[in-house]
Amino acid sequence: MSNQTVERKPYHHPRIRPLWLAKLTEEVLEPDLPIIDPHHHLWKARPDQYLLEDLVADLRTGHNVLSTVFIQCGSEYFPDGPEALRPVGETVFVAAAAAECESGRYGPLRACAGIVGHADCRLGDRIDAVLQAHIEAGGGRFKGIRHSGTYDAAIQPTAPPGAPPGLYRDPVFRAGFARLAQFNLSFEAWLYHPQLDDLTDLLRAHPDQKVVLNHFGGPLGVGPYEGHRDEVFARWRDSMRELAKFDALHIKLGGLAMNVNGFGWHHEVLPPSSGEMAQAWRPYVETAVALFGVNRCMFESNFPVDKGMCSYPVLWNAFKRIAAGCSESEKDALFCHTAQQFYNLPAIG
Repeated sequence: MSNQTVERKPYHHPRIRPLWLAKLTEEVLEPDLPIIDPHHHLWKARPDQYLLEDLVADLRTGHNVLSTVFIQCGSEYFPDGPEALRPVGETVFVAAAAAECESGRYGPLRACAGIVGHADCRLGDRIDAVLQAHIEAGGGRFKGIRHSGTYDAAIQPTAPPGAPPGLYRDPVFRAGFARLAQFNLSFEAWLYHPQLDDLTDLLRAHPDQKVVLNHFGGPLGVGPYEGHRDEVFARWRDSMRELAKFDALHIKLGGLAMNVNGFGWHHEVLPPSSGEMAQAWRPYVETAVALFGVNRCMFESNFPVDKGMCSYPVLWNAFKRIAAGCSESEKDALFCHTAQQFYNLPAIG
C-alpha cells in the first residue's frame, strides 16, 4: 500500500443534510444512562453553522447528556492583535455559551463545562502568555489545548486541518508542549494512523503529560488506504499497543464518521443505523478498551463533524450497542466518569 499521492479529490467533511438524517429514526436505548460528551465543536463562519442552540437541540434528542466539553476548531479567533493570542477569541466565544447554559435557560444541562482551545506549541516558552490568557478567558472552564498534527502525503492538502509533516517530533514544538505541565493543562493529540509512532516518541520524552488521543488515532480509509481496511487495522492496532504503555494517555472512542475514515455512509440513500455503525466500529472499540481499559477510554460525538453521516441519537445508540456487554461500572466509565476525571469537570446528576 503506497503512501504516495495517487489521486486528488476532496476529503472535506460531508455537509449536514437534516432531511436525509430524518429518513432514519430509532428508539433511544438506555435513555437514563448518564453521558458526558467530551468532544464537540461550535462555530459560526462555516456552511453548517453550529451554535449553542444547535448543540442543545442534538443533546435533547433522547439520550441523558448532562455535560459536554468543547474542543478547538478554529472558530471565532480574534481578527486582529498579536497572532499568537488570536485563538483566545475562541475561548471567549465558548465561555459565553457556557455561561448562557449555566444561567438555567437549559435546565441542569452544563454544555461546554470544559473548554479546550489552541495554542501554538512552536512558540516555546512564549506559549505561557497564551495559556494564561486562555485560562483567564475560560472562567475556570479551560482544560487544555489541541495542536493537530494530521498529515498524510497521499491526502494532503484536501483533508483538513492539516499540519507540517513530523510536527510532534519537532524540538521547537516540544519546547512549547513541555510548558503545559506548568499550568496543569492537558493536550489533545490528533493524527492519522501512520503517524502514531510520532506520538509514541513524544510521550517517551514526556510520559507524565496528560494527553488524550482524538478519534481512535485516525485510521484512514480513503486514497491509497481505500480497500485496505484489514491492513490499516493491523498497523493501527500495533501502534495502539505501544501507546497503551503510557499511563497518562487516554483515548476518545469516536470520530469514525469523518470522510477520511472511508466508511462512506453519506453516499447512501439512507443514513446508517446504529446496528450498522456498531458492527463497523466494534473492532476499534473493543481493541482500544482491551488495551487501555475503561478508565482511559471515553466515547465522543465529534459533532457536528460526524453529523454529516449520522444523527446524534443514532450515534449514541451505536455506542450503547457496542457496550451492551459491559458491566454498569464499565458503562459509567466509558460514557461519563472517565471524561469527568480527565477534564476535572464538576459533579453531575
